[in-house]
Amino acid sequence: MKHNISIRVNSNEYLVEADSNRTLLDVLREDLKFTGVKDGCKAGECGACSVILNGEIVNSCLVLAIEADGADILTIEGLANGDELHPIQKAFVEEGAIQCGFCTPGMIMSAKNLLDKTNNHPTSEEVREAIRGNYCRCTGYKKIEKAIFTAANMLEDNQNGRS
Repeated sequence: MKHNISIRVNSNEYLVEADSNRTLLDVLREDLKFTGVKDGCKAGECGACSVILNGEIVNSCLVLAIEADGADILTIEGLANGDELHPIQKAFVEEGAIQCGFCTPGMIMSAKNLLDKTNNHPTSEEVREAIRGNYCRCTGYKKIEKAIFTAANMLEDNQNGRS
C-alpha cells in the first residue's frame, strides 16, 4: 500500500509516495538523491545511514518512511553552507579522520548530534559512546575521536567570535 508522506530534509519540504515497507534510507537515497546517506548493512549495525531525525540520531535503515511523516531530517548534505564545510567536516579532513569516506557521513552526523547535546563540551567517554554504533575499517577510531574534539574547539571558537 502506498502512502503520501511529507518530510523536511535539510530545511526543504518534500512530498513523497512510499510503500508501507520502504525505509527512510531508501526514500532519502533513491527518491530524493541524498546519497551521502550510505547503505551499509540495512540492519542498524554499521551507522553509515545515520541521520538526525527530529533532533535525535537514528539509523535510517531502521525507520520506515511512513514513520518519518511530518519529520525534520538533517543529512550530511545539509551541514555545509554552500562550498563552506561545517566545522565538523573541516575537522575530520584536518585530522585525517577520513579515508575511503564510506563511514564518514554517519560518523559526522553522530558527532553533530553529540556536540549539539553537550554544547561542544563532550567527555572522552561521551565521544566514544556517540560513535559506538559507527563502524570504520580504514582509519581506526583515534583520529575520529581527535577530529570530534577539534570540531568542538572550532565550534566553541566560532561561538566566541574567534576564528
